Formats: sequence, structure tokens, C-alpha cells
Amino acid sequence: MKNQYKPGFTLIEVMLSLVILAVLMTAVAFAFDASVTNYQANKGIYQTINTSRQALLRITNDLRSAQAVALIGGGDPDNTQVSLVTNTGTDITYRYDSTDNTLYYDDNASGSSYVLCDHVTGATFNRTEHEIERDNGAGGVETITAIRDVRIVLTLTDDSGDISRTLAAATLVRKNQ
Repeated sequence: MKNQYKPGFTLIEVMLSLVILAVLMTAVAFAFDASVTNYQANKGIYQTINTSRQALLRITNDLRSAQAVALIGGGDPDNTQVSLVTNTGTDITYRYDSTDNTLYYDDNASGSSYVLCDHVTGATFNRTEHEIERDNGAGGVETITAIRDVRIVLTLTDDSGDISRTLAAATLVRKNQ
């Protein structure tokens, strides 16, 4: 009598191939999940940094062309705000509020305020003063103290608060007299 084998896979071979396939698919799923999580974390900090860079650009442009920048006052010992008169004559303040981790733009004339940047965990506006002489209008010269430059440092976090970055900018005040 001849032994005849039918071509095909045995049950054990099929089960073994399914186990191997399941292990490979699990590894692919974990890699995909890690990739999505990393993408979301990077997206959050990217958006925060991009918004903060735009805020820094706006602040430095306003400071560079300001008619006047306020000296450091007793009401702001931590240098968390800077007040200025823009080149168009608008009296404004850029202000960091640590209670809600937000950088604000305040229009001092109208009293309106709006959010310039969220997720700010720290902000400083360090000013350098210098003495300048100017005509006092009565034919004499007076010496006044003015701001020469402002250095701005913003510390940011992403939405979850896991990633922190620091951005800095500096500008010379051209018209401050």
C-alpha cells in the first residue's frame, strides 16, 4: 500500500504562522503609536514656539520704533511688563501674567486687552538706561534718563506642560527721547 500525502499545511504550521504574524503586528502597532504620540508632542511645542516668535517679533518691532519706553517702575519689580508709546502714538503695555501663564497686549488708552501668547511660564523685559541731553523748549538743555535697549526672555511649555523652551530677543530703542 502506498502512502499518499496531500499537499498543504498542517494545523500546527498554520497556528505557528498566525502567532508570528500577531507578534509582528503588535510590534508595528507599538511603533505606530509611539510615532503618533511623538508627532502630537512636537506639534504642540511647535505651535507654541511659532506663536511666541511672532509675539517676540511684534514686541521688538514696537520697541525698536517706539517714541518712548517707560523706565523700570516700582510697581514691576520682576520686570514682567514693558510700557511704551508706539511710533503712531498709542500707549501700550506688554504684560506677563503668571496666574494664567499668558502674555498680554494692553491698550492703555482704551483699557482693552487681548492675549498675545499662551503657555508662557516666565517672561522678563530687562531694560538698559542711558542719559541723553535734549532741548527743554526754553532755550536750554536738559538731561533725561531714557531706555537704550530691551532684552526679552520668554519661557514656554507645550499644552501638556511636558516640554519647555526658552526664547530670547533684544532690540535697540531708536527714537526714545
